[in-house]
Amino acid sequence: MQEKKPKEETTEETASFKGKYISTIGRRKSSVARIRMFKKGIGEIIVNDMKIGKYFDADVAAVIKQPLKLTSHLKDVNISVIVTGGGKKGQADAIRHGIARALVELDENLKPVIKPKDWLTRDARVKERKKPGLKKARRAPQWSKR
Repeated sequence: MQEKKPKEETTEETASFKGKYISTIGRRKSSVARIRMFKKGIGEIIVNDMKIGKYFDADVAAVIKQPLKLTSHLKDVNISVIVTGGGKKGQADAIRHGIARALVELDENLKPVIKPKDWLTRDARVKERKKPGLKKARRAPQWSKR
């Protein structure tokens, strides 16, 4: 007979942001990130109702904050993100794409700063489909002379 373990209460760390916001969409591979950037904030980022540190590792979270650091808006805005599809890296790149778009919408003067980094352009590289008769997208079966 198994003992029943008491369920740990999960405290959701969601912050309900209020006020005017800028809404954008970022995409990468099969990930889609819906961004809401609240103009008056303290620099809090919520991803799928979790704080960014809980949802992503530190190195992946740093990718998301790149446009904010570059434009010195890290502590000026609150960001709420709903991201679906793909893996963590693709999701992080999608969020970065959406945040960069939102920053340009917030202030058009930031475009010459962000554009050279290619964060405003959707990275269209996706996995190539497998073709019939091949092992992978381009990998053919081993050829045998006899």
